[in-house]
Amino acid sequence: MRLLAALLFLLLALPAAAGPIEAQRLVQDARSQVGVTLGYDPAYRRLSYPLGDVPLNTGVCTDVVIRALRRQGLDLQQAVHKDMRANFRLYPQSWGLSRPDRNIDHRRVPNLMTWFKRQGWSQPLSQAASGYRAGDIVTWDLGGGLTHIGIVSDRQASSGAPLVLHNIGRGTQEEDILFAFKITGHYRIPAV
Repeated sequence: MRLLAALLFLLLALPAAAGPIEAQRLVQDARSQVGVTLGYDPAYRRLSYPLGDVPLNTGVCTDVVIRALRRQGLDLQQAVHKDMRANFRLYPQSWGLSRPDRNIDHRRVPNLMTWFKRQGWSQPLSQAASGYRAGDIVTWDLGGGLTHIGIVSDRQASSGAPLVLHNIGRGTQEEDILFAFKITGHYRIPAV
């Protein structure tokens, strides 16, 4: 059954034709990873380029976002790498690198935050559930230098807060965590 789910996800994970990103589809594409991405593995891996990915049964929080956007034709691996090659000094220098690394740069939350901001996707931070829409991307500070990222769902918790699609260590999940940690970034892809 897991093999069938993984094969189905692989077919769904192939990028669609590039076009405008649809928020509802982004949520659906993130949700399709629940039950497929079952683990969490932050190990550095050499990836093919473009469209490189770690095995579908594992990943980190960024992989949920990367895979969902890739389904709509946006390859963050390639987009972030190209921008970092041209603007390396504008990106966080937290890893001691002297140049971009297309294997890992797009899998680091601070780099995605920089890229999203450079695209004009930044939104105000809010502690009100009404400030977030399905398909928004949110980043958090978990403390101790750890960052996290997820996609706001179209489903709500009993509190009225939107659920979040993310992988914080147990594979891709849809959970009530929007206000569980300090929000550091809020991004919305402009509707076309």
